[in-house]
Amino acid sequence: MSEISWTGSRSPARSMPGERESASLADLLERILDKGIVIVGDVRVNLLDIELLTIKLRLLVASVDRAKEMGIDWWEHDPSLSSKARPAGEVSGGGDRELAEENRRLRERLAALEAAAEGKEPGS
Repeated sequence: MSEISWTGSRSPARSMPGERESASLADLLERILDKGIVIVGDVRVNLLDIELLTIKLRLLVASVDRAKEMGIDWWEHDPSLSSKARPAGEVSGGGDRELAEENRRLRERLAALEAAAEGKEPGS
């Protein structure tokens, strides 16, 4: 006689009508990351109808690929999370230098126009 081992779950062909098939944690996590899930909640602390504190919680659980499909990619631009992102205010590359120079010239023109509007000489 051959021995048959039982793993504890029924095969889909032998399951009862209306009975749920159990999913492993890995299957459940794969489904959640593939589709994404949003959890939203607000916490408010009131004292005598005076709002003292409001905390709004927004949680999105999704895979990186799914998040990018939704247009969410903030981690790529955060210098503390990505080596490709540069710190704020850091200027590098020729195109950025040109923009910084143009910004400086525009600020000078704006200061001159504001001074002229006040009836003063620019630079005094």
